Amino acid sequence: MKLFLALAGLLAPLAMLQTSTGATPALPGEVANSVVLDCMEEAKRLVNKAYKERRESSIKQSLRSGSASPMELLSYFKQPVAGTRTAVRAADYLHVALDLLKRKLQPLWPRPFNVTGDMRSSEMPELTSMHTLFVREHNRLATELKRLNPRWNGEKLYQEARKIVGAMVQIITYRDYLPLVLGPAAMKKYLPQYRSYNDSVDPRIANVFTNAFRYGHTLIQPFMFRLDNQYRSTGPNPRVPLSRVFFASWRVVLEGGIDPILRGLMATPAKLNRQNQIAVDEIRERLFEQVMRIGLDLPALNMQRSRDHGLPGYNAWRRFCGLPQPSTVGELGTVLKNLELARKLMAQYGTPNNIDIWMGGVSEPLEPNGRVGQLLACLIGTQFRKLRDGDRFWWENPGVFSKQQRQALATISLPRIICDNTGITTVSKNNIFMSNSHPRDFVSCNTLPKLNLASWKET
Repeated sequence: MKLFLALAGLLAPLAMLQTSTGATPALPGEVANSVVLDCMEEAKRLVNKAYKERRESSIKQSLRSGSASPMELLSYFKQPVAGTRTAVRAADYLHVALDLLKRKLQPLWPRPFNVTGDMRSSEMPELTSMHTLFVREHNRLATELKRLNPRWNGEKLYQEARKIVGAMVQIITYRDYLPLVLGPAAMKKYLPQYRSYNDSVDPRIANVFTNAFRYGHTLIQPFMFRLDNQYRSTGPNPRVPLSRVFFASWRVVLEGGIDPILRGLMATPAKLNRQNQIAVDEIRERLFEQVMRIGLDLPALNMQRSRDHGLPGYNAWRRFCGLPQPSTVGELGTVLKNLELARKLMAQYGTPNNIDIWMGGVSEPLEPNGRVGQLLACLIGTQFRKLRDGDRFWWENPGVFSKQQRQALATISLPRIICDNTGITTVSKNNIFMSNSHPRDFVSCNTLPKLNLASWKET
């Protein structure tokens, strides 16, 4: 019975499955007890048979022939105590029973919830919600363009809607998001006003940027917040620990859709990166806990990735950015404005030269009115300028859109996109990436300008 209870508790990863031969269960996630018991009995039979064959056939034959290895002799004559033997066999029962269950069960839905071509879109429901939002916006635009241009074929509609969505992402990122990340001084230094396309600029992603931009992990809250249409935490499971939502797209489908999640994102501030709490335990100790054998450590993964890629250490990148390179505890303490943190880093790394780029970057004090320090502001700002200036299809580059189309695109906003593609009627009136408080910083969707597609109509 204890084994049965333990097995039942491990069925969470299979919650979205049903038996391949039986009727659909009354509730998603229900699995008949008979199915579980049958799998357990079959597992017990298979494990016992394997134990017997291993002991009586393989090892005894080796003993008779004198070819038994030291390990076989040890396992035959030096058995664990009774309690340990029972526990080990019970673990084997459990492992085999779970494998049998996976074979007997099939997805409740015939295909994945979010087919984006990249499984990372389902890492968190918040991420799934944003992908879903922009897929809806693409389809909405295609529908409107079809109404304006009935003669356009499917490929033309798809490509033009895709082009508009690409421009939207560029505008929202550079106009609304990056100024809050870099701060006004770094924004002016690294991302001045757009001039024109420069074919000598290499827009490819720098290896170091893939590590530096993971600064965003320091902004993650330990919960997924979901709010009702009055922005209240009154619905079922309004605050779910992050470790319970990784790769749980079913929560979007079965627990209210994307609207409560988007409201939670708009009305809940991101975590503030502090030098005494860079990352929360939900991603530092329990990352992907429900789909892996153990919880992973995201900051550790970030640092290991930089080592796997052979990225130079902290001081090498400060030199690249024209910043002073500390060499002593005191100098590092001055850069970090935190002598205690400098001592801890030096105790671990020995020299600032060895500090992992991610660790060093997120340890720096934040730029005024920004969310990163000097080094990350340089690396992130430099990369985004190259992405913009080296992009022939940048939305402001003449020839990509007409003057009238550019004027129309300049009015778009993420809150308006949310209004157009969800049931949400009240959204942030300020920059959506700021810490907005409901109801003070929220307005009706009716007050926000819509994208005017008239300039896309062919004459």
